[in-house]
Amino acid sequence: MTRKTDIKRRAVLRTLATASGAALTSAILSRRAGAASDSAKTQKAAAMNKVKGRATIILAHGAWADGSSWSAVIRPLQSMGLQVIAAPLPLNTFNDDVAALDRAIERTEGPVILAAHAYAGAVISASASERVKSLVFIAALAPDEGETVGDVFYRLPAHPDTAKLAPDANGLIWMAERDFGKAFAQHAAPAETHLLYATQRPIDVTCIKQPVSKPGWKTRPSWFLIAEEDRMINPQTQHFMANRMKAHITSRQVDHVPLVTSPDDVVEIIRQSVDALG
Repeated sequence: MTRKTDIKRRAVLRTLATASGAALTSAILSRRAGAASDSAKTQKAAAMNKVKGRATIILAHGAWADGSSWSAVIRPLQSMGLQVIAAPLPLNTFNDDVAALDRAIERTEGPVILAAHAYAGAVISASASERVKSLVFIAALAPDEGETVGDVFYRLPAHPDTAKLAPDANGLIWMAERDFGKAFAQHAAPAETHLLYATQRPIDVTCIKQPVSKPGWKTRPSWFLIAEEDRMINPQTQHFMANRMKAHITSRQVDHVPLVTSPDDVVEIIRQSVDALG
């Protein structure tokens, strides 16, 4: 091998060594960057899980229902690591219902998200607790200041198949069994509507006649699931209320009780409100 050839060979080897070293350095830096990114993602996820772990979801049932109506929503929320309770509302007077909700809030710690169905939309709006961070309305009624639940419920003509409602001699409004399958939960199986009928709680007529004070949706972020096939609360009224409160709106082809007949939609909108905590 000539000296000239040897010099060329050494030059080539040095070039290859330099390139190999650069590639190795690049690979190491890339792995470190990837590890740092994964670490950041893990830390972010851990922080979010910590927030979720602290948050409590309080579910408020509407008229002709009780806490068990949220059963299909409670289980998946719990599987996310969230604390969940269903507030028992007496449905005797509007003030009594607000007081019952506030007692449920007192049982918890940390941030609270209130989710309500139907009549209870007015109830969660009336809570003054500073720990309530957001409100979720599921086919719910949300009167403005000075309005009553009845004002928004009867704002537009009812669906032809809506329930026939009237107070009894005690001032209590019950729902007939046939109306659970025809108007309240037409997408539910018969066995489910029979159960809803059997577990219903009547509402006192005075609950829907009391004007409300300044509602919480004016100062708190809100989410609204509009039930487009609702035969109890006119969907156009739901659009009106949701737009008035400037809520994050989700619209679905569901009946009056998506918490029973389409719980995944309800879980998703509540999850959105949890994610928005920070």
